[in-house]
Amino acid sequence: MPESLIEQLPKIVAEGKKEAERILNGLSEKERIALQTNEYVLPSKERSGLFRGFVKEIDKKEWFNRLIYGDNFLVMQALLAGDPATGLPSMRGKIDIIYIDPPFDSKADYRTRIALPNGKVEQKPTVIEQFAYSDTWKDGTVSYLKMLYPRLLLMRELLSDQGSLFVHIDWHVGHYAKLILDDIFNKDNFRNELIWKRTYTSKAQALSFGKIHETILFYGKSEKGIWNQQYLEPDKDYIDKYFDKVDENGRKYQSLSLTQQGAGPARRFGDKVIPPPEGMHWIWSQDRIDKAFNEGRITFTKNDFPRLKKYLDEWDGKGKPVHDIWDDEQVAPLNSWHNESLNYDTQKPESLLERILKSSSSNNSIVADFFAGSGTTGAVAEKLGRRWIMADIGKPSCMVMRKRLIDQDVKPFLYQSIGDYQKEQFEKSEFRRISDLAHVVLNLYGAIPFSDVEPTQRNLGYIKETRTLVMVDSPSKLTGYATLKRAQELRASFMGGWKKVVVLGWNFVTDIGQVIANFNDPQIEVLVIPPDLLDRLKTKASYQKLIKGGKIRFSSLQYLSIKPVKVEDINKDEEKIHVQLDNYILLSPDALPLEEKDKEKLQELIANDPLALIEYWSIDPDYDGEVFRSKWQDYRGNTDVDNDPLRVVHSTKLRVSKTKGKRKVCVKAVDVFGFESAVIEEVK
Repeated sequence: MPESLIEQLPKIVAEGKKEAERILNGLSEKERIALQTNEYVLPSKERSGLFRGFVKEIDKKEWFNRLIYGDNFLVMQALLAGDPATGLPSMRGKIDIIYIDPPFDSKADYRTRIALPNGKVEQKPTVIEQFAYSDTWKDGTVSYLKMLYPRLLLMRELLSDQGSLFVHIDWHVGHYAKLILDDIFNKDNFRNELIWKRTYTSKAQALSFGKIHETILFYGKSEKGIWNQQYLEPDKDYIDKYFDKVDENGRKYQSLSLTQQGAGPARRFGDKVIPPPEGMHWIWSQDRIDKAFNEGRITFTKNDFPRLKKYLDEWDGKGKPVHDIWDDEQVAPLNSWHNESLNYDTQKPESLLERILKSSSSNNSIVADFFAGSGTTGAVAEKLGRRWIMADIGKPSCMVMRKRLIDQDVKPFLYQSIGDYQKEQFEKSEFRRISDLAHVVLNLYGAIPFSDVEPTQRNLGYIKETRTLVMVDSPSKLTGYATLKRAQELRASFMGGWKKVVVLGWNFVTDIGQVIANFNDPQIEVLVIPPDLLDRLKTKASYQKLIKGGKIRFSSLQYLSIKPVKVEDINKDEEKIHVQLDNYILLSPDALPLEEKDKEKLQELIANDPLALIEYWSIDPDYDGEVFRSKWQDYRGNTDVDNDPLRVVHSTKLRVSKTKGKRKVCVKAVDVFGFESAVIEEVK
């Protein structure tokens, strides 16, 4: 008989602790995981067709909020380690509140629906996302808890001593999550099980009541903690309902309890000594009770039990304290007609996060969300004057968050990613039956894998009679500078050297175009492995069919082109630059994670209206070659100028200060699928 989940819990805990300890012990190593800054984002969107702005340089001593694309397990390692290169100190013990809303439905549809001018298409998750989701649910709840446990341990390390963790979860795994949270945070630091009414109605169930709530598990890191009691806003009938008593002077008041749970001694009320009810204690000291009694603020019930008078004319306007069942209208579920709705499946209402953040953080506290989704946590943190860090493994999610933050006109923030994924974890048994995945890809490309080489070189092959070396990158890595540098070194030294090296990658750092341009090496070719290849390699038979059919297309990277930048003199200190998009060349539809019907739709758009594929584009008119500062941007959905929610404007004029010598203008574009391109032009 297979082990039950309860029997497997000790193994889950032991493995999670071992993995977390390995990471924490390796934080000081030179090869630690680091964050790469893709953009310094200024929330200045196209509004008038002419932008004027001056931006100070990035001060690494100054705090910047951070939006991070990548696996949160790696993101948290980078945050714990810190990185002087990006101005990030170790965040260990620095975060006051972490809210997470991890995916908890193994059957969820993770496709992204994209509206294009000629219809809607559905994009499958990226390869990195596919690995994350399949690993999370491959063994059901067991693998989900294996994913969660070491991450929660790292979150505990990131929290300050007064920090709090809020885990938003549902009935699928909530009770199991509480078990592991009790183990990590100590059950004495469990504050509340919060019940949030997530919907008004539920479909009729065959054998149960309708499920209309989700659970938020609230833990403190220690017995300390930031706590700001929250109150319900009183409704119009509140005064009549609660201030329903009048004293001898005609003053309205309500009577409040003076007891709470927990044993305690009796107290004296005038000439009476009254013990609290069993299992309760008086919440005030004797001195405070004496003062209230002498002021006439103690009233007695018919049963001669003391309560406190709270007068209407001294009322601070607050309603009842918020308790642990949240079904009030102030945190009502989000619907598509609400102004804040982004049509993002897992989006939570801002009022829900506002209540959480107000309760357990202070002005300028650092707030983090490592399953950030649509970015509600960061959006609310910004409004409340908190600092924030958000991370998500979904590229569409990061695009939604970036757009949302710009719309909100937030302070400048950094858009970052994990530099090079250093986690090698290809564990698909299906491919082990076929052979090593790298060999599969090499064969499909037409290269011959090397035999009898070291394990680290099993991703290498060659093409006969061309002196071409072929290198396959891992599906759990982002191909970037480190990969291309290694490929260049292998071309020069491996087995006597080669004329050319071809790098086949699954996923790429967002500035891969700039990385390739900086190498300026025509003997390095970078190609994209079809994202749907994993789906097409489920059996040995399907692999053999692909080998014989030869229908795998390895595409070149997408790129953007612009028209020559024009400069117009204004005065001795300023000038105007005209930037206009020219064309956008996208990967072949065959290389995109789309259904066949959607590929046809996309092909039509590529042929007739390629610039309609751009999700957003931004400009750095003074690019320093290192950090891209997006000082202007336009994006789909910004209708302040053109009233077209499905297209960006194609040109703009920026009024900028003059610079000595040549000006380096960098234009970045991200398409609707999350692919990024950049072009740099030097102008006098």
